[in-house]
Amino acid sequence: MSAKAATRITYTGLPGIPLIGEGDDLAAIISAALHEAGMALMSGDVLVIAQKIVSKAEGRRVHLSAFTPSTEAHRLAEIVKKDPRHVEAILSESTEVIRASEGVLIVAHRLGFVMANAGIDQSNVGDDPEAILMLPRDPDATCARLKAAVDARHEADIAVIINDSFGRAWRNGVVGVAIGAAGIPALQSLVGDPDLHGRALRITEVALADELAAAASLVMGQSAEGLPVVHVRGFAASGQRSNAAALIRPKERDLFR
Repeated sequence: MSAKAATRITYTGLPGIPLIGEGDDLAAIISAALHEAGMALMSGDVLVIAQKIVSKAEGRRVHLSAFTPSTEAHRLAEIVKKDPRHVEAILSESTEVIRASEGVLIVAHRLGFVMANAGIDQSNVGDDPEAILMLPRDPDATCARLKAAVDARHEADIAVIINDSFGRAWRNGVVGVAIGAAGIPALQSLVGDPDLHGRALRITEVALADELAAAASLVMGQSAEGLPVVHVRGFAASGQRSNAAALIRPKERDLFR
């Protein structure tokens, strides 16, 4: 029996990323950090970038005073025990309220995600207790722009993922998921591929972008680690490239709604 080579994928937290502000050039900042770390990008590499620094660069840090609560926001605020202005901010990013419980609103985000509080967060936003951070306006488009800029700087063909932390139905805790992607098959169909016994797979699809995002979150951490960009090498996937929108299940097929 011939030996098989071991499969190895490496995840490296990129040091030297400064605190990000509105208007900062993430492609330039990431390229400078790669240079300082002595790392060279190669085609096939993946950069997983934390949603927070993307939102900050895009000016998505907002003060609660910018929101005037509606009657519905006041009603929901009584249920979830949140500032009505915060609830109004959540509603402004949502197309549907799915569940309301103390501490959390589960909503359908304007981007299609079903998530807690429309992804609006107050951690690692700054010293102002009334500052909030909203999701990027179009994470897939941002990934495409970052990929093009980084590709040009490094003469490579890489992939870019923006990740965020999501809860999951039936499971405790949060994991990293891809809210934006470019340069990879975010969702890979294995329908028709044989299993170990030659039986054709009938329904299997793999959320490759989510798997990459989740693994990168282990390196990034969830609090004060200060590693918002993770470099991935050794990942290989075939198939048509798609963005993170491919991962969103249509409402009519969502058994949890």
